[in-house]
Amino acid sequence: MNKAKKICSILFKVIFIGLAVILIYMPIVVIALQSFNGSKNNEIFTEFSFKWYGGLISPETFLTGNDIQNARDLQKAILNTLTITILSTLISTILGVIFALGIHSLSRKKRQRMILLNNVPIINADIVTGVTLMIVFSIIFSELGFMSLLLSHIFFCIPYVVLSVLPKLSEIDNNLYDAAVDLGCNPFQAICKVILPAIKSGILMGMLLVFTMSIDDFTISFFTGARVFSNVSMIVYLRKGKALSPSVYAYNTILTFGILFVLVGYNLYVHFKNKKKKLK
Repeated sequence: MNKAKKICSILFKVIFIGLAVILIYMPIVVIALQSFNGSKNNEIFTEFSFKWYGGLISPETFLTGNDIQNARDLQKAILNTLTITILSTLISTILGVIFALGIHSLSRKKRQRMILLNNVPIINADIVTGVTLMIVFSIIFSELGFMSLLLSHIFFCIPYVVLSVLPKLSEIDNNLYDAAVDLGCNPFQAICKVILPAIKSGILMGMLLVFTMSIDDFTISFFTGARVFSNVSMIVYLRKGKALSPSVYAYNTILTFGILFVLVGYNLYVHFKNKKKKLK
């Protein structure tokens, strides 16, 4: 009886985990397969082709008809997306690290209050944040566009960097900074040469997190961006039910596996680094 229960329990776990994996990764697999479909018809896989990937680079060479203009629009949207994402990631990471250092230096009660304030944009609904930022930027700027979109991405990315860095700061010895100052470093040198290397993993994880959040954001971008400066998610939404270049599937596939490659590479780096430390 106990053996039968054990088998049923294992079987249930396997089925449950299998269904979870299928639900999570099936969309990725479908998009990857469609990116190699030579036909624009998503219901029929006619032939294996790389033309949609080629369309991302040179639409005139690999595509014909309306697909050329659709691919050009997508190229522009990808450039806009990467510009906003890279700039917002760099700026929000720098500001987030500075804010985290400031919060960590506060007393316990003040630190808890600041962490609570930092968490408000995270738990707040994206649509509320988007509408609020749209109203604010409509007052500040004559028209919404690049600057309003960049500032909005920086705004919602900073709290995530702070949350990624603070746990690492709590792990390091508080005397490290004082020791560096006693050895002749000024405060800035002590932070750069001692504190930042100690929290490097938290900074990298925060940077990767905000990069992935910024590059696929839609809700906040929809309210704070503009048709003259649209990212990929806005182009996909505006083209819903209309002609949309299948090169979008190619772009999503490259993006997904690119991020996966970085994650795997970073985890392997950490694994081998820890292994070397144990050997020493």
